[in-house]
Amino acid sequence: MKIGILSDSHDNLPRILKAVRFFNRQKVGLVLHAGDFVAPFTVQKLGALVMPWHGVFGNNDGEKNGLSKISAGRIQPGPVRLRLDAKRITLVHDLSSINPHIEKADFIICGHTHKPEIRKLGAKLIINPGESGGWLSNKATVAILDLNKASAKIVKI
Repeated sequence: MKIGILSDSHDNLPRILKAVRFFNRQKVGLVLHAGDFVAPFTVQKLGALVMPWHGVFGNNDGEKNGLSKISAGRIQPGPVRLRLDAKRITLVHDLSSINPHIEKADFIICGHTHKPEIRKLGAKLIINPGESGGWLSNKATVAILDLNKASAKIVKI
């Protein structure tokens, strides 16, 4: 299974739509958002995804009740722990909010820094897709995680 990953969309509707179209074209099985949606109206754009999605709150998500309601509960406080294809995934906004060394996960997905990064930590793969909103760097990026190959790549959108 392939998983689409984005984070830090920060209300940038055109870039969110680009990410949605990209994930739909890639036929990923699931999309994970690592937080900082910002306003509830941005979540409506994720409705164009043809696959399920989940997210966690980020530090700039002030209207949590609205985000939770409009997402039908898909956005939750992190960390969110998932098990897919016998792989363990931890989804969190800020990596420093957990101890990645002891986290029982094969993959840790985070955001917050706006810097795309894929790195190994022992047997774990840590994936930060960077900022899908592109506000700070003027580079909007997402990631694709291939669970079967235990590999990920950053993609500019």
